[in-house]
This record gives sequence, structure tokens and C-alpha cells, in this order.
Amino acid sequence: MLGDWVSIGYLFSAVLFILGLKQLGHPRTAPRGNQLGAMGMLVAVLTTVAEMQFGDGIEGWILIGSGLLIGSLIGAIMAIRVEMTGMPEMVALFNGFGGAASALVALSESWKYIEDSSLELPTGLDLQVVVVAAGLSALVGWMTLTGSLLAMLKLKGGVEIFGKWIRTPTWGPGWLNPIKAILFFGVLGLIYLSIDDPTNTDYLFAIIGISCLLGVLLVLPIGGADMPVVVSLLNSLSGIAAAFTGFIIGNSVLIVAGSLVGASGLILTFIMCKAMNRELKDVLFKAFGGSDKEQVTRTKVGSDADEVAMMVDGAQKIIIVPGYGMAVSQCQHQVKEFADLVSERFDTEVKYAIHPVAGRMPGHMNVLLAEANVPYDQLIEMDEINPELPEADIALVIGANDTCNPVARTKEGPLAGMPIIDVDKASTVVIIKRSLSVGYAGVDNDLFFMDKTMMLFGDGKKMMNELNAAVKEL
Repeated sequence: MLGDWVSIGYLFSAVLFILGLKQLGHPRTAPRGNQLGAMGMLVAVLTTVAEMQFGDGIEGWILIGSGLLIGSLIGAIMAIRVEMTGMPEMVALFNGFGGAASALVALSESWKYIEDSSLELPTGLDLQVVVVAAGLSALVGWMTLTGSLLAMLKLKGGVEIFGKWIRTPTWGPGWLNPIKAILFFGVLGLIYLSIDDPTNTDYLFAIIGISCLLGVLLVLPIGGADMPVVVSLLNSLSGIAAAFTGFIIGNSVLIVAGSLVGASGLILTFIMCKAMNRELKDVLFKAFGGSDKEQVTRTKVGSDADEVAMMVDGAQKIIIVPGYGMAVSQCQHQVKEFADLVSERFDTEVKYAIHPVAGRMPGHMNVLLAEANVPYDQLIEMDEINPELPEADIALVIGANDTCNPVARTKEGPLAGMPIIDVDKASTVVIIKRSLSVGYAGVDNDLFFMDKTMMLFGDGKKMMNELNAAVKEL
């Protein structure tokens, strides 16, 4: 009877995961998708605890309760305090913790069977199978942890130690790829050796050490421009690690949830690669991003808000292009105010051009603009908005750089071949940016220096407030 209820609980949990994942496919339904996913995890945890309690009984309720309470508090505090600009770093961190948690459970479970051969193994498994699964979970889980930590530091730009800011390095000569291959096949070799000698725990510890090193070496050569792809891939790996662990402990919902995360993360990775015109193998092994940033030697005379407001007065169509600078300055509400102003005062058509990799993670701009209650039908994806840009009187770029850099149309540099938003085809380009500095990929932007371009130098929120005030005075 208990087994039936447990199966129903796990089935209900899996259904919630699937429905939640489906809801995450659109900004309008994404909040509900998060709620369904969280509810599915709660059902899974309660079902697992109930199965343990009514099965063999649970020892250490205080430890379990403390873990749930402390983990919930840490997650809630991080989610409440994190700024939208820090969301990609938090996602990368959670990916790493998810992979490490799965690897630790797999290690603990396999260790239990190795230490006490009298224990009953999960149905249909023998010790060799458990050890192999634990080795694979360790490979993926620990590699995900160290790779995610390094990805988080790359997204953050570095780390502050004793008051000194240290930049995260991007380094990886060509001879590093064979080393990565040797380490990977070395781990597979250790897993194979553990089949013949499953009680030798030295193999497991060696697998953990090499996997941690492999995670660092995998992410180290990849530049910032390709980091969204890496975060998506690491998300997929954390799910695969969970699926391996679910196989070891005989937990069907963990297998289902891990497989869903692994598959969806991999699909998202390929979508991101397509958006950047990259092959996944090139991102991982050719290190496009680079660490050398170009030095800007040209200058540009900045405009003021009154000049731009005069241009806005006669515009029939304005396309707004948000970027990471909008997220940093948190000016999405001022951007929405501007769109409402010009629509009401001048009957101007306003749309938003959304690049797939604008910001630091997929959907970053969609979430920010949804927070400001921008209508969803005004958020137009890159492929759909590009044909309209030659018709636009003004393209207003707020903190975007690499995603609208014309150099991407060439065959040289870190951005070579990456699809961009064609803002340079608009009649007038207005760019709000602190300076002429290069973007995340370290490449100078010719768009800044075109005759049709007007630069508003300054913080995004400050400049948008000035622009809105100037429009109101017309």
C-alpha cells in the first residue's frame, strides 16, 4: 500500500516538473512555471521522507530538519538579495551546487555498499554497476561544480581579495585540449578499473580530483562572450549528474527530474550556439572570447537629452534595444516611461528588439522588461525585428554593445559571424552608454563613431530620466 502512494507522489511530482518546464518557455507564464517546479520539488521531498519514515524509519530527524531549514533560508536570502544583474552568477552557482550535491549523494551511497557488503543493493543492481554509476556521477558532478564556480567568477569579472580586485583569467593555448582529453579518458579508465576492484575507494577519490581539475580547464579558455552558452551547458550537466545519482539510490523522480534538466539544458545550449552562430565544439575547444581587450583610440562628441528629444519629436517608429547596461543601471522602468511618453504624445510606434544573448543569460532582457510591465507583444526577437530596422527613424540602444556591433558581420575576431541586431540600418542611432569602452567580448564598436549615431554618455537611469524630462518639455 505504501509503495502505491509513493509511486503516486513521485508521478505527481514528475508531472509538476514537466508542466513547470513547459510554462518556462514564455515570459508571461515563467513565474507560474517556477511555482510549479518548486511545488514538484516539495512533493518529491515529502514523498521521499514519508517513504523513509514508514519504511525502515528515519534516524536523525534533527539533522534532516536542520538541513532543510538552513538550505531553505540560504536559498530565500540569496533570491531576495540578488540583483537582476547578479542573476546569471547565481544561476551558475546553483548549477555547481546541484552537481556537487548529486555527486556527494552518489559517493555516500556507493561508499555505504562498499563498506558493508551485507547491505541489500537497489533492485536489479550489483556492486559493480553502483560503482560505475557513482564514478560517472562524480565525473559530471564535480566537473560541474568547479566549472560553474569559474563561470560565476567570469560573469562577475573577478573576485575581491583583501580589498584588491583580481580579474578572472581567460587562458588556454592549443596544447591544453589534448590534456583535457587525457584527463577525461583517464577518468573513464579509472571507472573501468573500479569494475574489477569495486572496494578500492582510491579510484573514487582519484576520479573526484581529476574531475575537479577537468571542470576548471574546460571553462578557463572560454571568453566572456560565450559564457551564456557555458552556463546553459553546465545546467545540463547538473541534471545528468542528478539522473546518475537517482539510478544509484533507486529514486525514479530524481531520474526523471535529472533527465528533464539535462535534456532541456542541452537544447537551450544548442539554441544559444545557434544565436551566436557557433558550434558547441568550437565554444568548448577554440576559446573564441579571448582575454585581450582592444584599446579604444577614437573619440566621439556626446549629445545631450534635449538634442535627442528633438529627434524623437518627429519620429514615427522607434525601436529600443536593451542590453546589459540597462540591467546594471536598473532603468527598465524609465525605458517603459519613455515608450509610453512618445506613444501618447507623438503617436509613435515603439517596439523592443531582443537579442537571444543580450545580458548574461537567456531571457535576461525579457525578465527585466516584464518587471516594468512592458507589453509582451512589443518584445520582438532579433530575426523578426531586423527587417523592420531600415524603416525605423530611431534605434535607441541602452547599454548594448556586442549584440549590435557591425564587426560581427566580418570573419575576424571573437564576434565573427555572430548574428546581431541591425541597429546601424536605422535612420538615427541613439546610444546610452557610460563611455566608448569595448564590450564583454573585448571588441571595439564602429557603430559608436558613425555620423548617424548620437551618444548619450552616462548612467542609464540618469540619462533616461533626463531624456524623459526633455520629451515632456516639448
